[in-house]
Amino acid sequence: MEEAKHNEAEEAQRIEAGEAKHIEAGETSRSSRKVITFEPKLVINKGISVLGFLLRLFAVFGTIGSALAMGTTHESVVSLSQLVLLKVKYSDLPTLMFFVVANAIAGGYLVLSLPVSIFLIFSTKPKTSRIILLVIDTVMLALVSSGASAATATVYLAHEGNTTANWPPICQQFDGFCERISGSLIGSFCAVILLMLIVINSAISLSRH
Repeated sequence: MEEAKHNEAEEAQRIEAGEAKHIEAGETSRSSRKVITFEPKLVINKGISVLGFLLRLFAVFGTIGSALAMGTTHESVVSLSQLVLLKVKYSDLPTLMFFVVANAIAGGYLVLSLPVSIFLIFSTKPKTSRIILLVIDTVMLALVSSGASAATATVYLAHEGNTTANWPPICQQFDGFCERISGSLIGSFCAVILLMLIVINSAISLSRH
């Protein structure tokens, strides 16, 4: 009788140990499934942040490239009719100087905002940083847009002139100068489009946090 009772006790202990192992295995599998699963909203938010970083990176090239191209523009030609050396450079026109300053400021800001943009990819908490970026992005968009618009009027006059005001076009003589400032203008307007997309991206990212 005692041996039977002892065997029954050992069998009960084995059954309890098996159930405990089964419970632990179930808990382990559930915990592993929790680690594997991910939230679609979090993935979408990180994708939006990565897109914002790429837009800022491209906008850096647009603004700084336009400022450098315009700021190094100058040309000298010899007038055969008057036998004089004619010179022209961007600093002779205030609108082109404003164009260079506006793009340089925006480019500098975009470079400084890149580390912040990288930080926001891996962190979803700092809402204040996103608000500050959105506000400054909007200011930079207005600055670059105004600089590009002001330079557009000057470039148009350089190409076409104005017969009413008796302003002849200068691109007939300074063709290299006009090609350079026209290229800078195209790059700046591309930066304006990128800044618009950055503002939209920042607004969407802020609304999802």
